[in-house]
Amino acid sequence: MSKRPSAAGYVVIAEFEVKPSRFGDFLALAHAFAQSCLDNEPGCLQFDVVQLETTASGVLFYEAYEDTAAFAAHCQSAHLARFKTEFPEMIVAEKPLRRGIRGQDT
Repeated sequence: MSKRPSAAGYVVIAEFEVKPSRFGDFLALAHAFAQSCLDNEPGCLQFDVVQLETTASGVLFYEAYEDTAAFAAHCQSAHLARFKTEFPEMIVAEKPLRRGIRGQDT
């Protein structure tokens, strides 16, 4: 899901290993969270929920923000706080966030 997928900005990748028995629940929660980010954060340009092929229960979030300030605002959002209270019981592991700068498409 995106507002402006070709815009430059700040990218964050989060990755989770989900309990197989909770995979459907996690995906539903993740998709609702992604939509909430896009609807409520003007600086959130893109938020994709990706089911990984490399593992049966791996999920990756690809998030793009206008800049680091927009990501900082995301980190302070009520919907992220809610997500953080709801997802831990559904996962086996959460990998460290990966971050980077996305350049303009040419």
